This record gives sequence, C-alpha cells and structure tokens, in this order.
Amino acid sequence: MNLSDSVPVNSMEMLRTSLVSYNSVYGPRLSPLRLGFRSRFRVFAADSMLNGESYGSSTIERREPETAVSVNPVYTPTPPDRDLRTPHSGYHFDGSTRKFFEGWYFKVSIPERKQSFCFMYSVENPAFRNKLGTLEEILYGPRFTGVGAQILGADDKYICQYSKESQYFWGSRHELTLGNTFTARKDLQPPYKEVPPQEFNSRVLEGFQVSPLWNQGFIRDDGRSSDMKTVKTARWEYSTRPIYGWGDVGSKQKATAGWLAAFPLSEPCLSNCKRGDLATGWIEWEGERFEFENAPSYSEKNWGGAFPRKWFWVQCNSFQGASGEVSLTAVGGLRELPGVTDNFENAALVGVHYGGIFYEFVPWNGVVVWEVTQWGYWHMSAENETHKVELEATTKDPGTTLRAPTMEAGLAAACKDSCNGELRLQMWEKKYDGSNGKIILNVTSDMAALEVGGGPWFNTWKGKTSAPEILRQALRVPVDVEGILGFVPIFKPPGL
Repeated sequence: MNLSDSVPVNSMEMLRTSLVSYNSVYGPRLSPLRLGFRSRFRVFAADSMLNGESYGSSTIERREPETAVSVNPVYTPTPPDRDLRTPHSGYHFDGSTRKFFEGWYFKVSIPERKQSFCFMYSVENPAFRNKLGTLEEILYGPRFTGVGAQILGADDKYICQYSKESQYFWGSRHELTLGNTFTARKDLQPPYKEVPPQEFNSRVLEGFQVSPLWNQGFIRDDGRSSDMKTVKTARWEYSTRPIYGWGDVGSKQKATAGWLAAFPLSEPCLSNCKRGDLATGWIEWEGERFEFENAPSYSEKNWGGAFPRKWFWVQCNSFQGASGEVSLTAVGGLRELPGVTDNFENAALVGVHYGGIFYEFVPWNGVVVWEVTQWGYWHMSAENETHKVELEATTKDPGTTLRAPTMEAGLAAACKDSCNGELRLQMWEKKYDGSNGKIILNVTSDMAALEVGGGPWFNTWKGKTSAPEILRQALRVPVDVEGILGFVPIFKPPGL
C-alpha cells in the first residue's frame, strides 16, 4: 500500500516533513516509503529444519541459527531535543521520601502471528534503595521497595523478575531512558545511564535498558508465578522508530493529562510516550527467536503516589479496514483526590491517531462515557467540539493476571490483561446540531490489548466524566509549561 494514496495531502506533507527531519538525525535505517505498519516476521527454532512454511500473508522461516540470516537492529544513542518527544517522558522521582511509584509499558505486536509482547518495568519508593529497616518503618511507615520487570508474551505466557532493592535502577530526569541491573557480571559495575548494547551485554547478566529508540535486556523468572504459564528466561533487542506521539505529526506534542500534569494534583498520571512506532529486532522466548521488521510498537507510563482504586484500558495499533494507519488509546480510572481521604473522581480519555492527525477526547474538551464489565466487555463513547468516537471491545480469552505497584502489597497481582481482544472503532465528524455526520473511521481488530485492574469489581462499571467549566477553560489555555520552566531548568519538575 502506498501511504500517499490514503492520507490527505496536507497530513501527508506533515508526515513526510517529520520523517525527513527524523532521517537527517537518525540515519536512513528505514525508508519513509516503508512507513506502513506491515511487519516482516520470522521465527527461528533450533530443533527445526523447515524452510518457507506458509503462515497467513507472510512466510515464517525455520532454520538452524547458524544458517539463518538474522535481523540486526541498529542502535542509535538518544539525541537531545528529539522529534516527537512528549512532555513527561522523563523519570518523575523528585528525591523525596513521599510514597511514589513509576511504571513503564512497551508493546510490540506481530500481526502475522497474532502475537504481542508487552514489557512492563516499575520502581517503587526509590528514596529507599533497600528494603526498609525497623527504624525507617517507624519514621516513614511501612513501604514497599524495589524494581520489577514483567513480560506478557507469545501464547499468553509470562515472566517476572523482581528485586526489593533499587540501588541499580536509573532513569533520566527529562528523557525516556531508564534501566536496571538485577545481576551484574563479576567484578564489573552496572551502568547508571544509557550505554551501547555491546557494553550493556558485557556488564549486565540480568537486567534491562530502554530509550526512545532502543529496548534490550535479559531476565530470569523468579518463581513467584507458579500458578501461571511462565517461561524461564527472555532476551530481547529491538530498535524503535517513533511515528506518533500525543499530537499531530509535525506539531508540538501535548501532555496526555494536560498542562496541570506538571503538578502533583491529579496523580496517578498517565503519559503516552510513543503511540505509533516501527520496531525492528528480535525476542528470544522459550526456545524460539521471534524476529520482526517494522512491527507496530507502543509505549506509555504512569507515576504518582499509587495506582487508581480501579481502572480499565484499551489499546490497539493493528487494524483492518482502514485506508491509513490507526492508533487507539482509551483508559478510565477511579483515582483519589489529593488532600482528601476516601474522596475519588472518575477520569477517562480516548485518543485516536489517523493519517497523521490526532483526535483527542478528554473531559476538558467534551464528555467521555463508558460501560465495562468485570471481564470480557469494554464500551466507550466520547465527543469533543468537532467529532464523536465509539469503541466496543470483547474477548473470550480468560486473561492473564499481571502485577502492578500497589499501596497495600507492593508489586502484586492487581490486573488482568489480554492481547487478543476483538475491537470495533468508529469515528464521525459532528453536524451543526451535534448529531453524527460523515464517518471518518470504521475499523476492526482482533489484536486489541484489554485490561481491567484494581477493584473491587462487584458488577459492571458505568461511568461518565466531564470537567467543571472553570477547569475546562483552564486546561484549554495553551500553556507551554515545558517551555516556560525550560528557561529556568532548576525549577523544571523532574519528568517533564
């Protein structure tokens, strides 16, 4: 498919301009002509000599590793002032002893195999680099500390490695770079910043490092998930090429939760870092090596004092029926208001990228409505001044239990996910009277990522949210917090 056949001329020009700028910085690793999220995919199994086994629209090659032509992702160091950087890409820990967590989520989808790999990293209460002692608990109260790395991978299998210590965790204050060493190589110091892949492998036995353009690591299951389908080890290296952030392609990117997210008034906060990437590389998963080129990729993060009381989430960037590429993020949660005990508010949003244009549905520009069951059904509708959107997702998959940082038990089983959801997404222009006008999108997917978490979920959750008028007006003011505080870096909050 030629992308220019399906994207409006002005949007296409913005997209080309963005990509030309990107190539001038990062090099011609991938041609703009290969922008479409149509991945090439191979699986290498050491015990197989089959070649050219047909699978759907692509060919899966099975060869002995020494005879295979492998995909070799190209590492590029993170440049300063990179294109498509979204606000709040950095690490938000401010050095204080307040209760705090930060979590990162990265997903690679392989449409030809109907498989996805979801990488989840988290750190809890990093002010305490080790498990709290008795005196610290007396002074600060009980805290859960540590670093976790989880992967939900092919065939819904799972791996988790966790340490109660965080002294080898690092994160960049203002960029999407982070890493952790669970086990260093003998007599070598673990890295505390982004390093070239070869150096990482020479210094780290078990751990990970991530940047906007790179993700690599090796972890070993720690045996905490005996009731789940697990794999013993996982190793991965892949590069990513950002295409969508949280805004129009070629425009300044927005903060997902608005400019007030720069202040700890509405935690936990969500930031979509890279909603549409092209990923190239490999993942070793239970004896198989999954190799991919130009695979759809996605990332987001959360931070704050604690996760919401309960929440739901829908994400997809692998659709059928579209004349261009589509990326969807939809989420809702019940979160505690600051300074008030047991007082909660509903929060929700829907974000759609299509043809280089970003369609945002948030409480300060419209209304978001949802109906979500304990498991198996997600329905959301939303509207802003100019458009309406509706999505419906279902799954017969039983789901996989994942861990999340919790106030009550630290990194504990707190949510259920599936990457095999059936999804329909529709979007319309609004007529002058507010009714549905021209339909812009009517697409489906069988690879939607679905989640419910927290609780209690006694029954179906029906909700609606829109911001008070004074808050709507405030958040719609184009305040460039990053630009303002950037003039005085000492006042720029961590993470922003």
